[in-house]
Amino acid sequence: MNDLSLHIIDIIQNSLSAGAGIIKLTVEEDIPRDSLVIIIEDNGRGMTKEVAERLEDPFYTTRTTRRVGMGIPLFKQSALQSGGGLSITSEVGKGTVVRAWFVHSNIDRPPLGDIANSFVLMVSANPEMHFVLKYIYNGNEYIFDSMEVAEVLGDISLSDVRVIKMLEEMVGENIKELKEI
Repeated sequence: MNDLSLHIIDIIQNSLSAGAGIIKLTVEEDIPRDSLVIIIEDNGRGMTKEVAERLEDPFYTTRTTRRVGMGIPLFKQSALQSGGGLSITSEVGKGTVVRAWFVHSNIDRPPLGDIANSFVLMVSANPEMHFVLKYIYNGNEYIFDSMEVAEVLGDISLSDVRVIKMLEEMVGENIKELKEI
C-alpha cells in the first residue's frame, strides 16, 4: 500500500466486518518526539487472544471471500521498516484495538496520505455507523464525531454527495490548521 491512510481504510473495513457500531481513529503526530501513532479502536465482536495472534500471518484470515489476509501483515511491515511496531488487543464481545507506531522522520515510513479523504470515505459509505476521528498534532487536537455532524444535518444523509465534499474539506482544513498552530 502506498500510504498509511490505505492501511487505515483496510483496518476500518475489518472493524465493520466484525459488526462494530463505533469506530474510533486516532492519529497522533508528535514532531518533537519524532513519533507517529495510529490507533483504530472498535466495539465489534472482538477476538480471542489466539485469533489476534494469528492475524499477523498473511495466510490466515477469517474472511470467506479469499484465503489470505494481507492487511495486518502489511501494516505491521510498514511500521517495523520505519522503526516502529504494531500491536493488537482484543476481547471477545468488547472489541479490538489496533495500534501502530512509527518513527516520524524515518525515510522508510510511508506517507500518511489523505486522512481526511479516507476517513470521510468510510463515514459516507457507512452513514449509520458512529465514527470518531481524533487528530493530535504536537499536543493540539481536532475531533470529528459523525453523530454530532449527523445531528446538525438533520434529514440530510452523511452519504449525500454535497455533504461528502463539505466534510472532506472541513476535516482537511481542520487538520491543516492544527498543523499551523
